[in-house]
Amino acid sequence: MKIAIAGFGVEGAASYRYYGANSDNEIMIADRHQPIQEIPEGVLTIIGEDAFRNLDGFDLVVRTASLNPSIIKTDGKVWSATNEFFAKCPAQIIGVTGTKGKGTTASLIAKILKTAGKKVWLVGNIGIAALDILEDISSEDIVIFELSSFQLWDLERSPHVAVVLLIEPDHLNIHNGFDDYVHAKSNVRKYQKADDLCIFHPTNLYSRQIAEVSDQGTSERYGVKADGGVYVKDQAFYQGEHKICSVSALQLIGQHNVENACAAISVARAYKVSDRDIEIGLKGFHGLPHRIEFVREVGGVKYYNDSFSSAPSATVAAIKSFTQPEILILGGIDKGADFTELVDTITSRDNVKAVIVMGEIRAKLAGLLRARHISGVEMTDLKTLQPIIGLAQSLAIEGDVIVFSPGCASFDMFKDFYDRGDQFRTIIKNL
Repeated sequence: MKIAIAGFGVEGAASYRYYGANSDNEIMIADRHQPIQEIPEGVLTIIGEDAFRNLDGFDLVVRTASLNPSIIKTDGKVWSATNEFFAKCPAQIIGVTGTKGKGTTASLIAKILKTAGKKVWLVGNIGIAALDILEDISSEDIVIFELSSFQLWDLERSPHVAVVLLIEPDHLNIHNGFDDYVHAKSNVRKYQKADDLCIFHPTNLYSRQIAEVSDQGTSERYGVKADGGVYVKDQAFYQGEHKICSVSALQLIGQHNVENACAAISVARAYKVSDRDIEIGLKGFHGLPHRIEFVREVGGVKYYNDSFSSAPSATVAAIKSFTQPEILILGGIDKGADFTELVDTITSRDNVKAVIVMGEIRAKLAGLLRARHISGVEMTDLKTLQPIIGLAQSLAIEGDVIVFSPGCASFDMFKDFYDRGDQFRTIIKNL
């Protein structure tokens, strides 16, 4: 079979390893830019801006996740690593999607199910490349797949359990508008069967729309008693009138993480996990790197790394996680997001004492904040993080928290959000 790998990043390299394992396949790599990944010796390549516009003659064009399928021009079939995995995986798949919280929720589900003694594979952006472990998965295992809108864009099968968290505008610089973003997300539910389950956000309109894409299987909201999902009452997690465990078992800060836990526990209950294993699983999970991650306390000031925040809604959740006086560092590249809720939140919170705005979007954000007469707005054109942190330090006193929650993409000043968060963590640890 003649196969073109369209986009040769981490996922493209995994696709090459997977399809290249069959000596009968003839593989070519196409990319608009010279890949960072090392291209295997002897493999044909097409590199350049037009690389995806003329891929006729291939049986299969395997796109990388963030590549819009509409860009690819071919007389063959456009496919993806996610589609291949769903088509060949022998185990049940729990798919988790949403604008924010999917990595944390997927990891919580994995931790609880592992605690219950189940063989679990965590894949997607939060875990290992799915195709790299496909041959190791048995029918008795459970796969938890963190699914972005890019992976869902052209998905042709849905998971056995679909978890749909809060949906808000994001990645509008890549999607063809918000409708396209929601439509992509809806594939997590679209192809579910009669014995499948969809667990969705209790109040979000778009999450409900996705849940209603199909009438197959069962749908239930988490966070409310009415639909049978897990909710909070009297500082404990409940399902119906059944008390599962105390909310204090959860080791993560923020109301948004309580909601994520409700979603994760709803999945665990569907798999008949005991209350004790749920409680132990919650107690054993201390969060993911770069998600409101406590780094260090210096001179009575606590520093939190929330570099994973690449959307305003994530920064809103971070701001609401603290009652102490906050100094907020935000900014980066504008992805076309709506910052109204973020500005409203900063305006309404008495504990936000200063906002440092950096990056390409700094003038726009500073203008939005100053138009609301928010005091303590510091716009900086500094290009490196060390002096920006120095500025935050100069504004902080004992008892304050400095929260690095950019709410924007990172590529103007950093390689990615990992690099952004790693730099922040290193600087703080060296203070």
